[in-house]
Amino acid sequence: MEIRGHVSDGFDRVAEEFEENFASRGDVGAGLAVMVGTDLVVDLYGGVTEPGGAPYTDATLQMVASVTKGAMAICVLRLVDQGKVDLDAPLASYWPEFGAAGKERVTVREALAHRAGVPYLDGGLTVEDLVAWHPAAAKLAAQEPAWEPATAHGYHAITHAWLVGELIRRVTGQLPGDFLATEVCSPLGLDLYVGLPTAEHHRVSPLILPVPRAEPDEFSVRMLTAGTLAFRSFFVGDGLLGWLNLPELWSSQVPSGNGMGTARAVARMYAATTGEVDGIRLVSPETLADAVRPQSEGPDLVTGYETRYASGFQLSFPFRPMSGAGAFGHYGLGGSVGFADRERGFSFGYTVNQMGPATPADARSVALIDAVVDCLG
Repeated sequence: MEIRGHVSDGFDRVAEEFEENFASRGDVGAGLAVMVGTDLVVDLYGGVTEPGGAPYTDATLQMVASVTKGAMAICVLRLVDQGKVDLDAPLASYWPEFGAAGKERVTVREALAHRAGVPYLDGGLTVEDLVAWHPAAAKLAAQEPAWEPATAHGYHAITHAWLVGELIRRVTGQLPGDFLATEVCSPLGLDLYVGLPTAEHHRVSPLILPVPRAEPDEFSVRMLTAGTLAFRSFFVGDGLLGWLNLPELWSSQVPSGNGMGTARAVARMYAATTGEVDGIRLVSPETLADAVRPQSEGPDLVTGYETRYASGFQLSFPFRPMSGAGAFGHYGLGGSVGFADRERGFSFGYTVNQMGPATPADARSVALIDAVVDCLG
């Protein structure tokens, strides 16, 4: 196993922990990027795209699961800065059909913070729903909430795709992946996609499902138990976890979880939320300060454990700690993560093909983040 890339002076410990992830923490293929301000101080990749496969390189594309949600939050904040979206307006003012069945007062901010009460689709989900976009959005708009909106929060693991994506589509006329491409990725030169072109499929590193534990963690038990909110919200019974490596899923737009990109792209995107990267700042300081205020905290009705959300971003909580206070971003199921730390002035992107358990906090990213913080002093 070979580690490739570069590390700036003073960040050697980060490289050591990256190598240790392969030696003792189970990594198969991974990429890591850290930016301090606009400087790329860590840019590493190593391992293989799959067991016995090709080297994992800086051109390897990885499905980053719910890291995608952070990219979509940035897209919405672009619209806020453009005066096209008000976070405190009802979502139904942009998407009238969503106001059915008692959801007319759900605000955009509440939807971003997992308070809308629609974490699953009545009648389930099919691959055709994912590819077509409109059927799933229509189902979500019509159904009754599972709890009274705004009174509690629960992770909208998959349905966040249409809650946020249909907002973007109604406001801009573009599907969310297309808006991401034109507003975020193209200006910054990011190798990041929601809706991967077929011509890029050869660069994808397939996800490797986690190794089952002898003693399953509490969340996994909940997610795999038929009838629970977690089971329904992650569409386990419909087979979503078995669809992760389907090329048709890679090419479709599921902006809650099927983003495909590199660690460098993720870190660069977050760097451009807190400052200018090549003259481009994605979110104004005022809009960002408002968007990272806590909106949902405490026990999560879907996951069962404590979670903490701002307007579209995760904030630090025990199983998703990032670098603590001052950090905002999003983890993905399996271990990938992207975030920015406004207080320490760095951004972080980590992509993995070997999925780890959902709980506790992933030892691989914890070790890397701790090393970055230590190196920054």
